Amino acid sequence: MSMKFSVAVPHGLLGELAGIKDPVEAYEAMTNIAQTAEEIGFDSIWISDGFWPTHPSELSQTSQEFLFECWTTTAALARDTSRVRIGQMATNNLFRHPALLAKMASTIDVMSHGRLTLGIGSGTTLLAPQLRAYYGNDYPPIPVLSDQLSEAVQILLAMWTQEEATFEGKYYQVKGAINQPKGVQLPHIPLLIAGSGEKVTLKQVAQYGDACNLLGDPATIQRKLTVLKQHCEAIERDYESIHRTVGMYCSIADTDEQAWATVPEAARASMSRTALIGSPATIRKRIAEYEEAGAQELVFRFPEPLNLDTLRRFAQEFIA
Repeated sequence: MSMKFSVAVPHGLLGELAGIKDPVEAYEAMTNIAQTAEEIGFDSIWISDGFWPTHPSELSQTSQEFLFECWTTTAALARDTSRVRIGQMATNNLFRHPALLAKMASTIDVMSHGRLTLGIGSGTTLLAPQLRAYYGNDYPPIPVLSDQLSEAVQILLAMWTQEEATFEGKYYQVKGAINQPKGVQLPHIPLLIAGSGEKVTLKQVAQYGDACNLLGDPATIQRKLTVLKQHCEAIERDYESIHRTVGMYCSIADTDEQAWATVPEAARASMSRTALIGSPATIRKRIAEYEEAGAQELVFRFPEPLNLDTLRRFAQEFIA
């Protein structure tokens, strides 16, 4: 099996650190997951973006639970690990100016000895309260978010490839910005564009991205990747040069019934087709379906996200 397997690091976005009162203990619990994932053979670790935890049923509410900031956590994990690739799933474009983000990424690519993937998305209006709280700004409408992302990724690429980056856009302007060092990887740090909008986002992936991240069941993934391939053909881009990742929940147990028992009742219907839940045999079959659909890497969130045994069980079953 050629599929790659990766882990979303539990840094607090979904309340994974709830109940830990000492922030140092919380950090060590988080980085222990990253280091264990590296040790047992996972290919990548990924950090989400946000300013306070966002429980799925309470996205608009504030939370006092711990959440470690996305990009400083990326930098820390770059030094806490030595082999796995590190990325964001995904950076919210509205939270940092793209020129500054490019500089931050270049620094971390050097710190990690060339293991960074910059994952970025246009953002979701569900995080509007966080943008308003930190910046005093309202979330723009979706078409504006998409246009801003297009400008941002062009600035990122310019900062990584030009001696003095200049860009004059509607939303962002950069005039002779110098970025040294630019990073380790050539021709530049890989850029993952997250999102599955067929008319705009997947077109942006074809134009600018080195990787994409999608959500959905195998049939949905296959359809989205067919659209991506069509966008690539339209601009004569090599579709196979784009790394295809899919994010999902994964619960493994001795039997399907035991695995499903870990899933909250309210979430079972939505996860019935879009998650890997079951015995090793069931999950192996599902992985094959995603691979046949065109996915190359699966990024997992596990139940009991701080439980090292969960990672080890998956690695024992599926990672050579």
